[in-house]
Amino acid sequence: MKIPGMIFTAAILAIFLCACGGSGASNPKTEAPAAQTAEAVKPAAPAIPPDIQKVAENALGSEAEVLVYGDLALTGKQQILVISRLKKTPEGKTPGTLLSRAAIVEDSGREWKQIFLCDEHLKNTKGFLGATPLAPVPAWRLQYEQHDDKRLVMYFTPLDKPAGGYIQTIGIRWNPKVKRYESLDRTYEQFLGESPTLEIPDVSRK
Repeated sequence: MKIPGMIFTAAILAIFLCACGGSGASNPKTEAPAAQTAEAVKPAAPAIPPDIQKVAENALGSEAEVLVYGDLALTGKQQILVISRLKKTPEGKTPGTLLSRAAIVEDSGREWKQIFLCDEHLKNTKGFLGATPLAPVPAWRLQYEQHDDKRLVMYFTPLDKPAGGYIQTIGIRWNPKVKRYESLDRTYEQFLGESPTLEIPDVSRK
């Protein structure tokens, strides 16, 4: 039996289209390069040595987080800046280094000693730092920098307005003259003193 020419031509065309559009063929327009489909992998943060982490946990508990460690004050002594980070960012607040407590501990050569503490107030080994709010501050925002000349510089800001006060960022760095961490004035240049009480803070320059 003869197949009409038109039907034969249609059959050949159908076979050709099926061969070109087989399910096993790849479509370069729908396949993204591996570099685009894979999620960007952030470099892993340097691991904290176990002995440093242990000191941090002894200072602030099992959830202590080490931010930075080393010769932070350029005195030849090892120090650790450790925090108790808030478990979640409070509603309406910008994410960042938000904490309930922070401390700096120093290796005296025989043991690690706490030389600075931020809890509801800011303190060093001599008392309350100048400019610390009189009312308790339950949570703080911390920013910090490291400089060759000024060493570690920290900026503490109450997360909420303290009762009877106002939100003020307080700068703190090592005072090489008196060999301890002290708060700074509004220009972040002059050191403020300490006071054993909060009622009459001594803010005289050392």
